[in-house]
Amino acid sequence: MSFDRPFSQTVLPAAAAVAALMLLAPVIVLPARAQAAQQPAVSGGAPGSNAANAPAAQAGAAGPAPSLDQANPAQQKSLTTRAIEKVKQVAKSASDIFSRVPCLPPKGGAKSMGSLPHVAGKLAAGRPVVIVAFGSSSTQGWGSSSPEFTYPNRLAAQLRRHYPGADITVLNHGVGGEDVPEMMKRLQTSVIDAKPDLVIWQVGTNAVLRNLDPAETAKLVEEGVARIQAAGADLVLVDPQYSPRVTEHGESAHRMVKLLGRVAELRHVGIFPRFEVMREWHDRQDLPINSFVIADGLHMNDWGYACFAQLLGDDIIKSVGQIKLGVNVPAQVQTYRPM
Repeated sequence: MSFDRPFSQTVLPAAAAVAALMLLAPVIVLPARAQAAQQPAVSGGAPGSNAANAPAAQAGAAGPAPSLDQANPAQQKSLTTRAIEKVKQVAKSASDIFSRVPCLPPKGGAKSMGSLPHVAGKLAAGRPVVIVAFGSSSTQGWGSSSPEFTYPNRLAAQLRRHYPGADITVLNHGVGGEDVPEMMKRLQTSVIDAKPDLVIWQVGTNAVLRNLDPAETAKLVEEGVARIQAAGADLVLVDPQYSPRVTEHGESAHRMVKLLGRVAELRHVGIFPRFEVMREWHDRQDLPINSFVIADGLHMNDWGYACFAQLLGDDIIKSVGQIKLGVNVPAQVQTYRPM
């Protein structure tokens, strides 16, 4: 299986169309039953009477759907309102299906981002949201075929599809080649001055490639996290990618991943376990490395960025759903679940 053409013109639209039709089927059936319930019984075989269809219409009216009381306008209005809402939900789901890539989530064991109460609360309330994507080349989008396919732009598109009435801004403040020492110099201007509701900080890869001390890197990251928290933003750390150039430094890479997880736990912030997610693509989902990493052995391709953004967006959407349901999980609670 190859993902060199992540936005296939054949297989993916066909699969998405089938899924969309399956979603639309219940919506088509419900109005048909309501219409059948309102039609008078057909009593003859006169031309144009559609008598051949009468048994089917009567069967539909006798089904589990409630019959309409034509003398009760409130009941008719209630059924119409529910049907319209159902159509809206299905349309939103179908739109998302057509835009998603065939990307499986990890099967258990991966640490989730936890709760994002600030950004989730604002989205749930319909207030404007600002998200800053902070990092280096994989935030900037090296390896993608166009700016549209960078992970921040893919994430923005997913969130806007899911919250079509929301004012969502995603700022891409990634600069290739940087790691914590350089990022800390621009933390104020690139992040804090933007007054973000959520910061997604991708960090650690260039430190591994430069053979910098993971402990010193983690210490600087913790200082940066404290400053972002003091500014009132939610925060998600993104650890290094699983790719040949990184895994050449296996001991340093694993220490970096472990220490960034420890910073997230101590500072009560979220973490997206990119290293483990990408490793599962290869080890458990049997995807060749070159199906999600470009020829330089380091950066993701369009499919890799799309899957990364998709899983990240799914967790943000889940956190908003928890807020709407009144399940406000404290930010310091780190949960373990399949993403």
